[in-house]
Amino acid sequence: MTDKSHAGHDAHEDSLPPEVTLLQDVTPPFLPEGASSISIIIEWPPGHPGTPPHRHSGPAFGYVLEGAIRFEVEGKPERVIKAGEAFWEAGGDVIHYQDANALSDAPSKFLVTMLRAPGEPLLTFVDADELQERAHLRAPRPTAG
Repeated sequence: MTDKSHAGHDAHEDSLPPEVTLLQDVTPPFLPEGASSISIIIEWPPGHPGTPPHRHSGPAFGYVLEGAIRFEVEGKPERVIKAGEAFWEAGGDVIHYQDANALSDAPSKFLVTMLRAPGEPLLTFVDADELQERAHLRAPRPTAG
């Protein structure tokens, strides 16, 4: 599934050569003043729980290279993103709950490009007290069935 979440239709989409696949075209809600761009590759072994809840100082854009990841950001339902699919998150005050390997029997690998505010870390962990205070902003959890 490609993420083509943008308002209206961009003319540049029509001008792409047939060899180019548009993965996502998003307009983040903000860009940090003087932001730098950082690209990383994350490789989780089978069943890895991913990074604990955290936030980024700016938006992040990703693409799953291999496997599948369980992805969840504040206010949006958890979803599984498979190899060949793109994702993004707004950053800023929004909590990134999970980026776990959704596969128990294979590794998963994904590329992330983040726009980071000057002097800010790549991510800031969220403590248990803040998670509790903001619990009402988290989308309902899937039920075991």
